[in-house]
Order: sequence, then structure tokens, then C-alpha cells
Amino acid sequence: MNKLSIIKATLLVALFTVASACKDLDLAPIGSFTDANYWTTTEKADAVLNTAYSQMFRSDYFFYNEGMSDNAYNGRGDANGVASLAAGTYDPSLGRIKEEWNYHYQGIKTCHIILENIDNVTTMDPALMNRMKAEARFIRAYHYFQLMTWFGGVPLFERDLTIDEAKSISRSSREEVLSFVLRELDEVAAILPVNTAYADQNRGRVTKGAAVALKARALLYEGRWQEVVTTTEQLINGNEYGTYSLFPSYEGLFLPQNENNSEVILDLQFVPLDRAYNHFFDIAPLAVGARLNALAPTQELVDSYIMANGKRINQEGSGYSEENPYTNRDPRLTYTIVYHGYQWSRPNGTTTTIYTKPGSDPNSSALDEYRPGAVSSPTGYYIRKYYDPTSSTNFLSGLNLILIRYADVLLMHAEAKNELGQMNEAVWNQSVRALRERAGFTNPEALNYDGSLGQSGLRDVIRNERRTELAMEGLRIFDIRRWRIGDEVLNGWVHGAKFGSASVDNGYIRVNQRTFDENRHYLWPIPRDERALNPNLTQNPNW
Repeated sequence: MNKLSIIKATLLVALFTVASACKDLDLAPIGSFTDANYWTTTEKADAVLNTAYSQMFRSDYFFYNEGMSDNAYNGRGDANGVASLAAGTYDPSLGRIKEEWNYHYQGIKTCHIILENIDNVTTMDPALMNRMKAEARFIRAYHYFQLMTWFGGVPLFERDLTIDEAKSISRSSREEVLSFVLRELDEVAAILPVNTAYADQNRGRVTKGAAVALKARALLYEGRWQEVVTTTEQLINGNEYGTYSLFPSYEGLFLPQNENNSEVILDLQFVPLDRAYNHFFDIAPLAVGARLNALAPTQELVDSYIMANGKRINQEGSGYSEENPYTNRDPRLTYTIVYHGYQWSRPNGTTTTIYTKPGSDPNSSALDEYRPGAVSSPTGYYIRKYYDPTSSTNFLSGLNLILIRYADVLLMHAEAKNELGQMNEAVWNQSVRALRERAGFTNPEALNYDGSLGQSGLRDVIRNERRTELAMEGLRIFDIRRWRIGDEVLNGWVHGAKFGSASVDNGYIRVNQRTFDENRHYLWPIPRDERALNPNLTQNPNW
């Protein structure tokens, strides 16, 4: 998919959607797009499909969804509602809940416009038309999967609804939505090309492998372990469903020169300046040009990174020292999180030392030092992953954002194998060891399989590996929900670095107190305004 074509299509579909609602006359109005006069060429159909791609997911959700979890804290404003959601202080009127609902149904509408009208392009190559239909169906399934994950059962329909139908439709069960998603993914996987079959100008389009990987994720969230194994093996064994592998460098995986690499299965495509985002303006350290901090990693996330010898920081023999807490740690920590004394590499080859500890900065400005109520990080940490060295003024970036990558497939496979009681050295070496070797671990204690841990011990290891490998990629909140650990990790204080009073929490900053109600917070409520418009929409339990 040509990246620039995404931008050109956005306004077009908005105009087309409005015009297509006017169906009182048989004759097409001159000078406007309608169902009768728009669908005349392959290029026009592709423009609407590219709009569907642009609506698949949002860059702000990608970053700020981490703030709903124990990985990060949104301390300024309530960006995308994540501060309210994390703290448990929301109700059905929260703007983010309505926004999420509307966003996905708008995307579904675009897919329906394509599916209901593309047959009118009589000059289109039939094979291409079949593929484009499959792409639209995949995107629609992705939207329904997101809705199902947040809300449970939602209205499920396979065609564009009239206004009256939209005001009266009831929720389908969660099981019905899931069955639809899985069925659609199976059917489009049989149609879509493998990743290596696309020409360069079509990179970014969904593939056979993307359909299989999304199916694996849906099954993972359901705990259908044998099906997860069967599905992930389609991507791991052979190339019938695509050719994927771990990119050699963990740091390089997220750099612009390595976009569309062998690890990427599904991503959001951007274009520098034309279709871009600048979230790092409120995420990066102030000393390198950010204006403030609105999303900061937590101490809990930092503590999850193991030592170079494979031990957790609180394990006997780990070698961890609170005086030098970032020494001899998982290399992925440095590629993901900025901490006190961090050496920030600039595009011109120079480095800037980031001072976050109070009173430590030799510069009078002391921009990044922790100070309660200041615009610097409230936790003493900043984000590095997805920093784009080629970004322009105010960190405006066109760096693609990866939604599913091969590392995730390996972790899904390892988790499912362990839950089935089938974890062994071969599975470990194929998954956890491979990820750690790519990250830069060399100590055999961190790399070798330890069967003596048993299923429970290995479960902890695999879950933690998933957390650190995929940190700041927007997935942690979904793992918390499916593992049902919200009561454990989203209750109580979120902490920052050890810059506070020694008499409180051993000196670790108390950043934000959160509350998680396991009787209702595993599902979002149906938006209040939607229920006001449609009385047939029932509410989720205890809302």
C-alpha cells in the first residue's frame, strides 16, 4: 500500500459517506459522489479501502493505552481517558468510552461501504477485487475484536444499517462476536496473499499472516490453548502463511530505517509530515526538546526487567543494588525506558545525559529532575522506545507503529504450550531464549531452560517476559484483563524512582493511587449516550 494514498483518501470517504446517504432520486446528482456515480474505477475503490486502513487504529491509543496499566502513568490531563480508567474513577459518561465505541463503528461503516459497492466497479480485475474485499473484511474483524475486548457483547451486523436500525439494534453476545471474528479471519486468510507476495508499493496491506496472527491473539485472550498452539505453528513452521523471523536488533526494530522488516506482521503506516504524530513531544525527556511529560513509565515496570543473570531483582543471588539499580539489567530496559544518568543518543551523533534525580543536574535548568507538581516526569522515568531520530520539529514522526509482531507470536506459543503442560527445552529455545539472545543476553543462567521451575514458575517467567518484551506497545492492559490480575496490579499506589521520603514505601515516590473493582472493571460500561439513543442496548454488570 502506497503510504501517500492513505492521506489522499481520508477527505474523500467523508464526502462520499455523506453523499451516499441521499438515495431519494434514481438519478445521480451532478457534481457530487453517490453510490451511483462514485464506484467507476479501481483507483476510487482503493481510495476508500485506504481510508479503512487509516481508521484501523489510532496512534494516541497506541501510546496512551499503556497508561491504563501498571506500566505507565498519565499525570497531566486525562489523555484518552486513561488516567480515569487506570484510577478506577470513571462511569459510562467518560468521553473515552464513547469515543472508542464510535471510532470502531465508524471504521466498520467504511468497510461496509466498500463491501456493498465494490462490485459496481465492473472493470476491476476479479482477483484484485476478491483481495480488496478480504482486506476490508479483515479490518472489520479487527474493529469487532477491539469492541469485544473492551465491552464484551456488542451490536454485530454485516451490512450498513439505516438510522432506524441503528437506534434499535440489540447487543449480540460476546460469543457470537468472537465466532464471527474467528470465522472471518479463517475465510480471509484463505484469500489474502502472504507478506512476500506484495510489491514494495503495497507494503502495509494486510496479509495471510496478519489474519492468522490476529486469530491467535483472539484465541489467546480466550485461553483456548490448543488452538493457540495450532494457529501460531502455522506462522512458526514453514512459510505457507508468510515468512517471518525476529529482527536481529531489538533497538533497531523500532527505528525508521528498518520499517517493514521481517518481524512486522501488522502495523499502522505513517508518512513523515503528511500523516504523522508527535506524541513524543509530551513523552521524551525535556532536556532533548519535549515540552512536558504526560506519560511516564512506573517503577513497577522498571522492576520487572530481570538481571543479566536471569534472576528477578528480589531473588537471592541476583546482584541487584538499589544504589546502582540500572546496572547489569535486561538490555531491553535501556532500549525502552529513560532513567537517571541515561545517555540519550541524538541524531547528530552526540549524547545528552538525562538527570532525573533531584539536585543532580549540573545544568542550572535541571529540566528533567523530579519535582512534585513540575512538568518533568512524575515518576523520574521517560520513554525511549519508538523515539524517531529522523523526526522533525516537536518530534513530528512518520514512524510506523507495529500492532502485531513475530515476537508476540513466539510468546503466545510459549504461553499456550506451558498452560497445556507441554513446555520443554525445544519450545523454550524457540521462544524465550531466542528473544533474550536477540536482546543481548549472554549469561547461560538467563538463556538456559530450567524445568525445575515447574508450570507455575514458568508461567511467571513467560508472563514477565511478555511484559518486558512488549512494554510500551499498548498490550499490557489486555494481558492484565485476560489473566484476571487487575485486583493485584491495579489496586494501591503506583510508584516512581527512589527519590521520595525513606519513611514512605522505602523512598519510592508515591505517584498515584488506583482502585480496581473486579466485579465490574474487567469490562467497560456501554456508553451512556449510546444507551440514551438506543434503549435496546443493555448495560454491563454492576454499571
